[in-house]
Amino acid sequence: MKKWKYLTMTAVMGSALMLGACGSDSAQNGNNAETNAPASSGQDAADEKLQGAVAGDGSSTVAPIIEAVVEEYAGTQPDVKVSVGVSGTGGGFEKFIAGETDFSNASRPIKDEEKAKLDEAGIAFTELPIAYDGLSVVVNPENDWAKDLTVEQLKKIWVEDGKEKKWSDIDPSWPDEKIVYYSPGTDSGTYDYFDEVILDGADLAKSATLSEDDNMLVQGVAGDKNAIGFFGYAYYLENKDKLSVVKVNGVEPTSETIEAGEYSPLSRELYTYVKNSAMKDNAAAYDFVKFTLEQAGDMAEAVGYVSLPEEKYTEALKTLEGLK
Repeated sequence: MKKWKYLTMTAVMGSALMLGACGSDSAQNGNNAETNAPASSGQDAADEKLQGAVAGDGSSTVAPIIEAVVEEYAGTQPDVKVSVGVSGTGGGFEKFIAGETDFSNASRPIKDEEKAKLDEAGIAFTELPIAYDGLSVVVNPENDWAKDLTVEQLKKIWVEDGKEKKWSDIDPSWPDEKIVYYSPGTDSGTYDYFDEVILDGADLAKSATLSEDDNMLVQGVAGDKNAIGFFGYAYYLENKDKLSVVKVNGVEPTSETIEAGEYSPLSRELYTYVKNSAMKDNAAAYDFVKFTLEQAGDMAEAVGYVSLPEEKYTEALKTLEGLK
């Protein structure tokens, strides 16, 4: 696979990721600008010119990978338009269920209730893993106390308990200052994942500023000495000059610790979910997803995530081929 030099992610976030035109057999809602995204994924299709449209939506965490894929994909065939929104994992699944998209990007596995709604809608789907991420807890660089937190401390910090929490409530030696929270929004798979592995389903602090735009969270933490936040590893790497990453149980998130599973419990897989009928009936959609799987390892590394073992991509490509 060809390496691609990814230079910036500042345009990734917002209410929609502007990567292309509206979808194939459905209308894609949201603010999506057009990018002509040519479509040929494999060497065997290099000379075949396709036409059509592909629509996706979903996770802001996965968005940097998909943006990189779309830009690379645009170098192959100019007659396929790819549109990818950024509504968060949950918001993306809502559009997937409504039949508006051909694929849905997710930073968590699909929920049982989402599966049930897809079944009711008559939409068969397939899960395809594309990369590893290490959900990163960050603080302001002036924070010289919360450098290494246990899972229990994270839970104590973030769980809503009806009180205005101060850093000194977590450790008496820490400042007697109010904790300021920045969190992904409730439609985010990152929010769901943090809720599952850190909060055990308890309510997150009600005073938290929530946003589906991870760049807004970066700005919030960078601007307040007493702030804490969390989001995907790539956003920390992109902004490491503005933020300090927190070790969890003594382990710092790095490509090595994420891939090895040592950064636990905040290491996770990232996914794209595809509509089986689109893979069968829409040649452009199939080709784009095939290209994504072929390029995902390099794209993930380029934007700051961690590639899967090569055999996982090979297996995913075989699964995809079986949907034709």
